[in-house]
Amino acid sequence: MNQAATLRYRYGGRQSCPIVVRAPSGGNVGGGLYHSQNPEAWFVHRPGLKVVAPSTAFDAKGLLKAAIRDDNPVVYFEHKFLYRRAKGPVPEGDEIVPIGVAAVRREGGDATVITYGAMVAPSVEAADRLSKEGVEVEVIDLRTLSPLDTAAIFRSVEKTSRAIVVHEDVKTLGIGAEISALLMEERFEHLDAPVMRVTYPDTHAPFSHVLEAANLPNADKIVDALRKLAAY
Repeated sequence: MNQAATLRYRYGGRQSCPIVVRAPSGGNVGGGLYHSQNPEAWFVHRPGLKVVAPSTAFDAKGLLKAAIRDDNPVVYFEHKFLYRRAKGPVPEGDEIVPIGVAAVRREGGDATVITYGAMVAPSVEAADRLSKEGVEVEVIDLRTLSPLDTAAIFRSVEKTSRAIVVHEDVKTLGIGAEISALLMEERFEHLDAPVMRVTYPDTHAPFSHVLEAANLPNADKIVDALRKLAAY
């Protein structure tokens, strides 16, 4: 935060800082207070750092390769719940996943879910369930948290006019707050409803699996929020 993030600025751009910090994080593993945290907002807040959070095996390898090749410090959040669960093809050879480019995981025209990491799968599940009720939801996987792919966010919200941000981090001053502010400032005229958030409550992660499951965002909570948003 103090050294790597500021180094290029301190040297007037004459010196690079090509380091990657792999940061296992995330809940739903019974890790408790220290091992189930989602501290990504701490690092997104700091100019000079790039922050990525893959949700698929393809992106896990592709973003790591991109991070290693970047001349800036990159914090690479890898969600522990996705270990041995996120399976699929991976990039071959020198193929990378570009930093700063979001992915559309599901297309829709009635509402937009903006999410990342382990929350992508339950968001897609919720969108598939809403489709049976006649509501088509678009799911945007940010993949990179800093810099945000604001163009992808704006394109989707211009199409759907409704947005929900889903993240496992706590609600107050999380990524969702920033995206909500961006949409209010830059695309207010396209919104037909307030931007909503589905997040972890503002509390610590318990060791109890039962209590942790009650706190975590899931497909049911996302479906309930989407129904309210669609009916607004």
